[in-house]
Amino acid sequence: MSAARLSHVELDDSNLPPPTPQIEQERKVALFDLMEDNSFALPAREDRAAPEGPYRLTLSIREKRLVFDVRTEANAPAAEFHLSLSPFRQVVKDYWHICESYFDAVKKLPPSQIEAIDMARRGIHNEGARVLQERLEGKAELDIDTARRLFTLVCVLHFGG
Repeated sequence: MSAARLSHVELDDSNLPPPTPQIEQERKVALFDLMEDNSFALPAREDRAAPEGPYRLTLSIREKRLVFDVRTEANAPAAEFHLSLSPFRQVVKDYWHICESYFDAVKKLPPSQIEAIDMARRGIHNEGARVLQERLEGKAELDIDTARRLFTLVCVLHFGG
């Protein structure tokens, strides 16, 4: 296995309201998919080399900021990023709105309409992943699939944040 990956991901949602069953399902799927396949590396800084992976990641929201606490396998601090939530607000709102439509559609609409809503949902999800990659530029290197899964977790945290 590559060292440029996440070996453990945890959400610190202790300050958030309990998730709905749909949000809990989104969280479980994203975490499972992340552990199955991901690409995550810390770039070298001008004054030092980056600690080697694999990495342990804790995501949280503190003081209205998204916090990435990255640690080594031995649990030594590797990096910590505090990102403004502002660039995520609209795309997270749009994502949850389309997810609600999708969850409702699955119960009562024909497959063709469900597919159209799901395509829109994937488009918004890709936009959120792109925003996350941009916000992490120079801090962490991740592929689009990893960014998509992490964006889902950002949405789960943002839901209560």
